[in-house]
Amino acid sequence: MPYRFIIVFAIFLGFSCSQKDLKSSLSENELVFESLRCNSKINPMAIEDEQPLFSWIVKAQGFNKSQSAYHIIVASSLEKLNENDADVWNSGKVSSNNSVYIKYQGKKLNPTSTYYWSVKIWDELNKPSNWSDAQTFQMGLMDEANWGDSKWITLNKDTRTSEHRFREYITGSMNKPVMVEGFAAGYFRNLINIGKSIKHAQVYICGLGYYELFLNGEKVGDHVLDPAPSNYDKQAYYVSYNITNQLKQGKNAFGIILGNGFYGQNISWKNDPESEKDLSYGSPTVRCLIKVNYTDGSSSDFYTDETWKESTGPIVFNNIYGGDTYDARYELGNWTSANYNDTSWGNAKLVSPEVTKISAQQIPPIKKLKVLEPQNVFKGADGEWIVDFGQNIAGWVELNVKEKEGQLIEIITTEALLTNGKDIFPGSTNGGANGMPQIYKYICKGSETESWEPKFSYHGFRYAKIKGISTKPDANMIKAVLVATDIQETGSFNSSDELLNKMHSISKWTIVDNVHGIPEDCPHREKCGWLGDAHAFCEYALYNYDMFDFYKKYMEDIRTQMRPTKGHNNPEIKYQVPTMIAPGKRTSTYAKIDWGVATMYLPWYNYWYYGDDDIVKEYYPEMKDLTNFYLNFKGENGIMQDGMGDWCPPSWDRRLNPDAMECDPIISANAYFYDVLGIMERFAKMNNDVAYEAKMKAEKEALKTAFNKSYLVTIPNTNHKWYQSQTATVQALQFGMVPEAEINNVVNGLEYDIVKVKGGHHSTGIHGNRYIYTVLANHGKADLAYQILTTPDFPSQTYVMNSGFTTWPERQFEWEKMEGPTNSLNHPMHSGFAAYFYESLGGIKSSKEQVGYKEFIVKPIFPKTMTETEVKVPSPYGSIHNSWKLNGENFSMNLEVPFNTKAQVVLSPKELKSLKINGVSLEAFQKETKVEILNNSTLVIGSGRYLLEYVK
Repeated sequence: MPYRFIIVFAIFLGFSCSQKDLKSSLSENELVFESLRCNSKINPMAIEDEQPLFSWIVKAQGFNKSQSAYHIIVASSLEKLNENDADVWNSGKVSSNNSVYIKYQGKKLNPTSTYYWSVKIWDELNKPSNWSDAQTFQMGLMDEANWGDSKWITLNKDTRTSEHRFREYITGSMNKPVMVEGFAAGYFRNLINIGKSIKHAQVYICGLGYYELFLNGEKVGDHVLDPAPSNYDKQAYYVSYNITNQLKQGKNAFGIILGNGFYGQNISWKNDPESEKDLSYGSPTVRCLIKVNYTDGSSSDFYTDETWKESTGPIVFNNIYGGDTYDARYELGNWTSANYNDTSWGNAKLVSPEVTKISAQQIPPIKKLKVLEPQNVFKGADGEWIVDFGQNIAGWVELNVKEKEGQLIEIITTEALLTNGKDIFPGSTNGGANGMPQIYKYICKGSETESWEPKFSYHGFRYAKIKGISTKPDANMIKAVLVATDIQETGSFNSSDELLNKMHSISKWTIVDNVHGIPEDCPHREKCGWLGDAHAFCEYALYNYDMFDFYKKYMEDIRTQMRPTKGHNNPEIKYQVPTMIAPGKRTSTYAKIDWGVATMYLPWYNYWYYGDDDIVKEYYPEMKDLTNFYLNFKGENGIMQDGMGDWCPPSWDRRLNPDAMECDPIISANAYFYDVLGIMERFAKMNNDVAYEAKMKAEKEALKTAFNKSYLVTIPNTNHKWYQSQTATVQALQFGMVPEAEINNVVNGLEYDIVKVKGGHHSTGIHGNRYIYTVLANHGKADLAYQILTTPDFPSQTYVMNSGFTTWPERQFEWEKMEGPTNSLNHPMHSGFAAYFYESLGGIKSSKEQVGYKEFIVKPIFPKTMTETEVKVPSPYGSIHNSWKLNGENFSMNLEVPFNTKAQVVLSPKELKSLKINGVSLEAFQKETKVEILNNSTLVIGSGRYLLEYVK
């Protein structure tokens, strides 16, 4: 039976066989495709790369199974998807063990076209698989010209009359508040008439500001807060939807609601509220293109232009920091239906916003991810109801109320209560910095039960105080909705220690709450993408979530944030340098070394964890220029005279207690820079930049010498050494800066400071805390790492948990001594340490030589109090599973090594001597299956499932 006929027959009959069934029926020599991806996505839409990347995950029984060759075919139709007729690309059989990120090398791909692809592989014995099921990918618009005649439209006139359209704005520098209203939310609609049978319909929409799209009375898609924020004048993003099933023959009504988002944010963070200068890019605007293909082969385009109607409506105020105000008395009725009477509406205004480039959004959209019900409801000191949702989240409230017409309901959201628990504590949510407290307002229309949730703002909160209701709130009246970028959770950690499991949960919550198109610092006060925060938690995020596209997008934010900046030692030279924050207009100063190195770290981590070198090659010029900029800070002692510091160590307040940051910012910044020089040496080699590779090697060696000469000292009255702080010592050990002969002395110096000087506590901020537990474990101090994590006394992660926090606070303070917790209580930079759960306790780390887990290290290191740990680590080749148990001295480890990869299991000579694999001795196992042994201690094994047992 011809190949294409088999595929068509299976698709039309709905024939399928689950992966679970396939796995259970696998024979020893079968190869089954578990997952196939194009540009890291399954059947993606709106690809804009001229050379998409193909990857596949394969399941196979047995051991040491790998790929020896592949064959990819790409066709313009399903019927042509076979070896003989593939009309777009036929790679032929390619001898290669590469099964990830294979670059397309066929004919030029056309905008908006759909393509079909399939792959066949051969195993290590040259035995072929079957062809994979047909996969698809659809190209995006790819070029500005393909937006056709579509226009940017905005509100022609602000017709709001609700008295509730105003909010108070006041910052700490102001004596009294002023009333502000911001740009109005715009409502737009248009009718299109479809006279033919529809084959396919696709909509492309770019909102400068947040938008929601409607068709025939129903919302299109399940996204919220679309699109992701960016430096809009340089890079904006559009989103594509398949609307074939929503569009119908006859009249169709399209509707768009447009809010300010970060684009039209013209209120918060203004130093002078009367000034016309603000952080907005202009009045929100939107552009939309609808492409319809008919069954007769013809097509039509419909688009936004001046014929679209516009109006204001019930969203009478919206600000990304302050919140939404919804006056239900101004609802527009069924305004997205085809038979709606819009004669009172005006015509949209055409505008020409400053936008250099519009691209398809490749990162996952923001969605409503979880609904939380009240865990406790009580009256505050002022008699108003307070709802505790039990978890600090980012998102909004969902409201169901029945009150009289014109009744104002206010929901004030906060992260904390007063220390006495009797009322909400405004803390970081009161708008002291950005000028606007977190408040949602709803004005009732006075009918039956009214349901509402915001559209154009999100808040960070656990508690909600509700004013203006006549009955006690319950789960039917109010819920909390987690709203965040829908990054897929792909990793997991669980252990015998519930304290660590809880830390893992808190660390994940803190990250999820802070991804809204960018890696944020917090979801309330700032909502800013601080570069230092981003690289602080990057590795932990990569262990837990699919971040492949996320950091690529954020690198574009960093690049478009760069500004020409004079050199420090050579001011006549200008470099392209990012600011401390990306993206957006609230940029602060140029990025100090320890923040700016995110520009190099994020590509490095993406390459190390995923194995895709495109991000390295794409941003190499910017990384090189920034490295040269930082080298321009070199002082006479060989040290770069620049740095922000080890942010937020215990009891630190930069105004009230600056000395609590024990690590000199110059020292920690240079430790990071040393590591980055090594990364740049490798990047230069990858880009065939031989001269720069040599320069990086020399600069790295010189900095190591200067660093040790300047900072390595003997601790008085001991034989121990350190780098004058816990953080610097940890960094020097982590980055390989300590001279070989001094390693033991330095490790002992670190232990001495922790135990003897600090009483069993860390004194690290975000730079040191990321690595301190891993460094201690790697140097024989696993019990000490556990001790400082789990001591209940301040400061420790356990102290924070015992204080009732469900996300990591920005500051390390003794909370019970304060009226209420100041600063942010939701800062993901403090989640970075939890990479320790995977890399040390779970013992899984990708090789740096064979990146992307093509080969990976297996070396669990754990304290004596732990008896078991289980981790699942995502890799481009499939999930790596490792589950170990300790019973006395008997250690067992269940390890699953994915197809086409190898694991390096690190053992001691004693452990190797007693080793059993799958119930038999190593010698017996080797008779049947190849096992390589390196240096009498490291087991190199290929794919398969292994039970490793030995005596510790």
